[in-house]
Amino acid sequence: MKTAIVTDSNSGITQKEANELGISVVPMPVLINGELYYEDLTLTQEQFYEKLKGDAQVSTSQPNPINVGEIWDKVLEEYDEIVYIPMSSGLSETCHTLQHFAQTEERFKDKVFVIDNQRISITQRQSVIDALKMAEEGKTGKEIAEWLMQTKMLSSIYIMVGTLKYLKKGGRLTPAVAAIGTLLKIKPVLQIQGFKLDQFAKPRKLADAKTIMINALKKDFETRFKDVVKAGKMTIAVAHTENFEEAEIFIKELKEELPNVEFTYVDPLSLSVSCHIGPGALACGCAIKY
Repeated sequence: MKTAIVTDSNSGITQKEANELGISVVPMPVLINGELYYEDLTLTQEQFYEKLKGDAQVSTSQPNPINVGEIWDKVLEEYDEIVYIPMSSGLSETCHTLQHFAQTEERFKDKVFVIDNQRISITQRQSVIDALKMAEEGKTGKEIAEWLMQTKMLSSIYIMVGTLKYLKKGGRLTPAVAAIGTLLKIKPVLQIQGFKLDQFAKPRKLADAKTIMINALKKDFETRFKDVVKAGKMTIAVAHTENFEEAEIFIKELKEELPNVEFTYVDPLSLSVSCHIGPGALACGCAIKY
């Protein structure tokens, strides 16, 4: 039984990396001033932020199931089954749409497993790496799906927002709150605990925001992820939105504060999250590894 791993570009895995890993990545659609682009195919990270900062109307949307089905069809020419790992259903309806599609299209029934394991960006990427390792060991799609679902809540992300402009623009902050926050130079820290983007803290300085995120991870490791850390199965990763230099500094700080936890990678945040928070964001996340 040959099992293929497929994900979407919300994982932060580029088309080039996908080819190197031997997986497939569905490019997420991005609408800019009404024109449709596809992440990492017809739209680069640089182009995205240039347009976003230029006050273009930017939004992400669900991929067309027919287009995803064409990718699945091509993969199934070489493989017996597929484990498909999309972004969290708490952040988009994409997962539910494709679960229904896989279950109702006869050619995909019992061949395509669409996983709703509540991941995005760096934690979604870890799920892909885990699934790939299991597939290489000869695990079936059902076995991989079961492990990913059993461990779905063993991850966490904390994000420092560089500007309140895009939270305001997306309706997540009232104009008055955004104005006060900008005046006070607040750099809010948000969290993703599987389902959605929520407020976590309201520091004013970058240094304070980083301390809050590091302490949040420490608390997670001492409480809900204690057994995973003890087993040596926890990983840390860093993400950012057009903020690579600060991300590199943050990596060093994380390694100093949490030397006994494996650091895996640094990635740009997915465009599905980036369009809501804008450039200048910094994030850290943790996830169990297989």
